[in-house]
Amino acid sequence: MSGAVFEQPLCIDAGHPALPGHFPGHPLVPGVILLEQVAQALRRWRAQRLVRVLEAKFVAPLLPDEAAVVYLTEADRSRFRFEIRRDGKLLARGLVEGAT
Repeated sequence: MSGAVFEQPLCIDAGHPALPGHFPGHPLVPGVILLEQVAQALRRWRAQRLVRVLEAKFVAPLLPDEAAVVYLTEADRSRFRFEIRRDGKLLARGLVEGAT
């Protein structure tokens, strides 16, 4: 992600309660958990809460216990672009709105 101004590592433990149902025997980290990681990064970086997901595209799965990174850049005062990458590979991208 060009011009990234904030990075936050993430790794969802295989024991996370959302994983057994998504998908039994072959768990993937659900998109809602990835968006929660985006929300946490936004709170940490700008002390803002995520109020709306304007765009979200999930392009590759994240497996439990895999390390990835959330990247945030400011699009304007209240909007932020995000990317989630694992070893440089894009997993998800989008645009969120934050507020204090």
